[in-house]
Amino acid sequence: MTDTAPRPTLEAVAARAGVSRATVSRVVNGGDGVREPLVARVRRAVEELGYVPNQAARSLVTRRHDAIAVVIAEPEARVFADPFFALQLRGISKELTAQDNQLVLLLTEGRDDHVRVGRYLAGGHVDGALVFSLHLDDPLPGLIQHAGVPTVFGGRPGWSDGRDGRGSAVYVDCDNRGGAREAVRHLVGLGRTRIAHITGPLDQTSAADRLDGFRDVMVDADPKLIVESDFTPGGGERAMRQLLDRRPDVDAVFAANDLTAAGALRVLRERGRGVPDDVAVIGFDDMLPVAEQTDPPLTTVRQDIEEMGRLMARLLLRRVGARVGAGAGAGEQGVAEAPASVVLPTTLVRRASA
Repeated sequence: MTDTAPRPTLEAVAARAGVSRATVSRVVNGGDGVREPLVARVRRAVEELGYVPNQAARSLVTRRHDAIAVVIAEPEARVFADPFFALQLRGISKELTAQDNQLVLLLTEGRDDHVRVGRYLAGGHVDGALVFSLHLDDPLPGLIQHAGVPTVFGGRPGWSDGRDGRGSAVYVDCDNRGGAREAVRHLVGLGRTRIAHITGPLDQTSAADRLDGFRDVMVDADPKLIVESDFTPGGGERAMRQLLDRRPDVDAVFAANDLTAAGALRVLRERGRGVPDDVAVIGFDDMLPVAEQTDPPLTTVRQDIEEMGRLMARLLLRRVGARVGAGAGAGEQGVAEAPASVVLPTTLVRRASA
């Protein structure tokens, strides 16, 4: 049997560096008040001995767990089938890794999962939560507020102005309405007059905002030219069939995301409609694995999904730092807290479909 060497202790590091145990603790836990030559000696001793701080003990000192929950209010099958979530998670992961934080992924399949997530967050396992893909009737925001953890939302929540008593929300989003307007104006500029819109689920603010942008341009649009869908390729197929049955003369489609547009393109091809000659198509997102591989390549509205993830993580870590620095307890606000929400611009990327 092989003997396992004991883990190096703070005392061992202090002895190697020739400093007190308290000095080692301050350096390891990021405290101030230690002269730079001593910091260098402690760090060298830590590296030589292979010392790894005890996270539980460190949390007692710093009041930080260095872990962030990422809560996606969608079932697992949806999350792993949609490249949007992978891009946003990549941005979040890059920023958390750069700040030496762990990512804890929490998904919700149903109402029981909402309670589980709320209970986990209230249990003090993480420093904060990043939450996205919320639906308007989702109980998660109330559960998270009750848990008292700093939170940043991906996408504008429906109560973002704070008028319902939940307080103003910090969020990162793109200019959904402005991007939709630009897409529809482009179709109008191509001479299209029977422009349809396949929406996302209208209980999500991104889909509702894109519908508003469509209506800003198509003020008198025939209601038959608007079909609600669900941000999936299958939903795009069903909606496109419905549109062609309702209005066979449709000559352009603005789809609420790239996956929906990809489904619509498949149906147009099946029905013998040329794109863009017969029907021009524009999506939203500019997810390259989708937009560049459709037939034809997809004209779409670009939002920087990965950067949105990075910004969400950056804003949250700022809130966490302010909260800890101010000595806030559960549910309290740090003095230097409340960074502003961010809305990123969008751009139209022109390819062959419109």
